[in-house]
Amino acid sequence: MKSEINNVNSPAGITLVLGGTGKTGRRVAERLKARAVRTRIASRSGTTSFDWNDRSTWETALDGVTSAYIAYAPDLAIPGATDAIRAFVEMAREQGVQRLVLLSGRGEEEAQYCERIVQDAGVEWTVVRASWFNQNFSEGEFLGMILDGEITLPAADVPEPFVDVDDIADVVVAALTEDGHNGEIYEVTGPRMLTFTEVAKEISRAAGREIRFIQIPKEAFACAIAESGAPEEITWLLNYLFDTVLDGRNAYVCDGVQRALGREPTDFGEFANRIAASGAWKVAA
Repeated sequence: MKSEINNVNSPAGITLVLGGTGKTGRRVAERLKARAVRTRIASRSGTTSFDWNDRSTWETALDGVTSAYIAYAPDLAIPGATDAIRAFVEMAREQGVQRLVLLSGRGEEEAQYCERIVQDAGVEWTVVRASWFNQNFSEGEFLGMILDGEITLPAADVPEPFVDVDDIADVVVAALTEDGHNGEIYEVTGPRMLTFTEVAKEISRAAGREIRFIQIPKEAFACAIAESGAPEEITWLLNYLFDTVLDGRNAYVCDGVQRALGREPTDFGEFANRIAASGAWKVAA
């Protein structure tokens, strides 16, 4: 995919997709392309370079942009994210950006600080506040565990309304390209809550083999992540998410997908069937 997609029939200005090669950004960019929207895909490794830790890359990425999707990596909860979001939003406004869509996280106090920065920017804004991604089990942090047959995490028996990233992307694209979403906070979740034990059962059913969930002590998980060589910020984030966010505060379903799109969100069972059919969970004989 090219870094910038142009179409003479699309509205004036460029839509910037930050993290355009990530879970949500890649899908957002694909959908914008399908709508013939002039799109600039920016990431650390992309043709249009963008690095949250290198502000010299921001101005070029924002040149000619009128709307932007902000996906901060690895998460808005990371220390320093608030300062980066504030600086980016100020630059975006100064360069003429008229519409911002922020990917946020449920139950994260730091993320809500970032939401308020966007809300106070003096431009059109939409917040997409997401629950845990279904795709963490298929193309992310927990895929290796699925392939090994054991989900070993320090998660208690607390339910979470896991959301499909394709639903998130649909909501983001609607907010970027359509009227009627200004000033909305869309808290997007799946249609039902699942514990990690129930997630393992859903994946087992779809994959046709047993996947077990094994709860391990937080200390053991923290040591394992540290020993894996993961970057320090990822180690901090995973410990934070399991120690703080997955404590029951988010154990309820929201209607963000329905309000934004006028349809029901994707069920985890449907997601599991789709991924199993793709072969992503197949173990080599």
